[in-house]
Amino acid sequence: MLRTRAIGAAAVVVVVAVPTILGGWPFLALVALMAALGAWEFSKLLRQGNYQPLAWLAIGLSLLFIAQAQWPELLPLSFVLTAAVLSSLLIALWHQSRQPASDWALTLAGALYLGWLLGHFLRLRALPDGLAWIALAVLVVWAADVSAYFGGRAFGRHPWWPRHSPKKTWEGYLAGILAATLAGALVGHFLVGIFWLEGMALGLLAGVLAPLGDLAESMIKRQVGAKDSGNLIPGHGGVLDRIDTMLITIPLVFYWATLLPRWPMMP
Repeated sequence: MLRTRAIGAAAVVVVVAVPTILGGWPFLALVALMAALGAWEFSKLLRQGNYQPLAWLAIGLSLLFIAQAQWPELLPLSFVLTAAVLSSLLIALWHQSRQPASDWALTLAGALYLGWLLGHFLRLRALPDGLAWIALAVLVVWAADVSAYFGGRAFGRHPWWPRHSPKKTWEGYLAGILAATLAGALVGHFLVGIFWLEGMALGLLAGVLAPLGDLAESMIKRQVGAKDSGNLIPGHGGVLDRIDTMLITIPLVFYWATLLPRWPMMP
């Protein structure tokens, strides 16, 4: 199992890293593909719970949010949000199901969950040092994930959030937070030139919040009785299973990089 996960992870790294490094149209295509596949998996999951979100509409609206992130001058956010809400609501009038209002809400929620949050990947990559910020985010999450996994297996005794993920423990969660904090402090300066204390603060915040993205997806899967969002990636499940933590981390890093004043470097 561990060998399969390692091979699957290596394949994902190659597929994701090359377009991310290239930027431009390859990266846009990668993010759009993740949004479309994620929206499809989201809709498929909910159908297992006897809901009937409109998968094609969730995919279309997700891609609309991706387009807005890529071309904000051409597609103002207020227009895109208005179009998404009104078009999905009106289309729901013709939706043949026993709960059209719920299905409308879930369709729109899926588009926001995937399209809006994934759009921050494009916003972050578009910054002058965006590639370095993305690398920092990925390394921090990777350090947290690996440390939480092995820390939980070695020392896990106390369940962390059994309602949504009974196998996760406080020991694993705290090991992940510690690793993310150290990773932020160590690589933040070398990648984006921030003071080590700022990198530590960012790593700490990401370590605390990123696992909640995994819990959020687990919440959806447990409600409908699913183990994985899909089987696209051997040993790792579907696209949603791989990007759930990044859906929280990338927006966090984007707003950290663009809204917060930079801390002065110490001599």
